[in-house]
Order: sequence, then C-alpha cells, then structure tokens
Amino acid sequence: MQSIRSILVVIDPGSPDHLALKRARLIAGVTQAHLHLLVCDPRHDHGPWLAESRINLQEQGFTVSAAQDWQDSLHRTVIKAQQAAGCGLVIKQHYPDNPLKKALLTPDDWKLLRYCPSPVLMVKNDRPWAGAVMLAAVDVDNAESQHQALHEAIIDHGYGLAMLARGDLHVIAAHPAPTLSAADPAYQPGSAIEARYRQQCRTFQQRFDIPDARLHVTEGPADVLIPHTAHQLQAAVTVIGTVARTGMAGALVGNTAEVVLDTLESDVLVLKTEAIIEHLEALFQG
Repeated sequence: MQSIRSILVVIDPGSPDHLALKRARLIAGVTQAHLHLLVCDPRHDHGPWLAESRINLQEQGFTVSAAQDWQDSLHRTVIKAQQAAGCGLVIKQHYPDNPLKKALLTPDDWKLLRYCPSPVLMVKNDRPWAGAVMLAAVDVDNAESQHQALHEAIIDHGYGLAMLARGDLHVIAAHPAPTLSAADPAYQPGSAIEARYRQQCRTFQQRFDIPDARLHVTEGPADVLIPHTAHQLQAAVTVIGTVARTGMAGALVGNTAEVVLDTLESDVLVLKTEAIIEHLEALFQG
C-alpha cells in the first residue's frame, strides 16, 4: 500500500455517503498518494461539483485532479482513466446487483474486477478500519509460480492494510473435500488431504510470518468459507486474488472474487497475477 502513488476514485455525485472517497482519503492520508476523482456519466455535466470537491480536498492537504468521462461502458471508462493517469489503485463503491439482472447480464463491477489491470478496492460499508481485522484469502495448494507471486502480493497488501489501520492480519486457506479433489475418494482420505494441506500451510506460515492464531484452515468451497470467516472475524477488508476468467467459463462459473462480492460484508480488495496484468494492459492499449 505504501508504494501506491496515485489512486483513482470512482465517484457517483448522486450518492449521499461517498464511501469510496472516504476510503481514498484514509489511504492517501497515510501514503500521501495523489487522488484522481472520476465521474462516469455520459449525460449530465458534473464539472462544478468536481471543481468544488477538488478544492475542498486540496484545502485538507491532498493533491487532487478530477475528470468526467464516458467510454461506452463503466468499466472501460474507469480502465482508460486508470491507464492514462497511471493509478496504482482503483476505489469504487459497490452496489449489490438485482439477482435476476445478475443472472442475465454480467454486472459492471464484475467486469471491472476482471479487466482492470490495477488492484481494485470495492467499498461496501462505512465500518471504521481502525483496529480492525484484515483477512487475506489464499490457496496454498497451488504451487504455480504466478500464483505464488499472487499469494505474496495478497499477503503484502494485507499487511499494508493492517499497518495502515493498526489492526491485525488474518489468513484463510480453504482446502477441498476428498470428493472434490480426487476421481476416487478412497485413495484420498480426508485426513491425508488435510495433513498435506496443513504441511503446506506451515511452509506458507514460515515464509510470511503468519502465527497459528491468525491462520484459518478450513475444508470446503472458498466462495462459502471466505464470507463465513470474514463475518466471524468482523473483518473490515478481505484481500483476494482473481484469475480474471473471461468468456463462457467466466459467465457460467464466475471467479471467486466475483461470487463473494455480494456475500461479503467487508470491503473487498482484488489483486491479479503479473501475467494477467501485462495481458490486460496490452489489451486496453491496443
């Protein structure tokens, strides 16, 4: 978090609470990051409102720029602004989608999570971060180098948030049930799977300095266990990685980050692997 020099804040002038801006001010107040305000609206002129907001923030000691734009869709508008301004973090308030609409159309926030090259913080409530738990979700069973790097980024951002909020970092690692991890469960007893997974967790703990009391190893689907653990811990932010799945597979299955977006009570910070970031940057530069 300390390395982020510029933050893109997606603003809805009609929102009464401006939760994204509140989180951006909190982070920038510690990191001294520049704030770039963006209104995505093709119909109405919000120039006066943006100018007033910029002046108010500058009077509070922030460095600020502001713009209004529209590029055919919300996620394209945000990504164009993020790329043009070189922002290392996008912050947006999340509004739950109607279940029927979500079943028929890919929600705008899902598209932003899939396609935005930078980390995206989806703000869901105004719960104070001060002294709160930050929860990082990892899959320690995946030894692929890109996922290992993603785990490192997840933990690094989790520690950064915990330091910023003067809270504690907890980690959840969900492992599959035997019936989900082998063609013939008889050759994969649950005790063996859990023992292997916990051994991998010990290696992970030593590498990232995670004490036993703050590691939660559970069996079952991640999209169920992550929100459950976040609720139990009253986490303020959940940090999760995404493989940015697109196409028919993404439409039918969805990424864990997308699936838990509405079920999590906490704010959600979503990160990607370097390979995906490079691919998306090239895609939106073309």
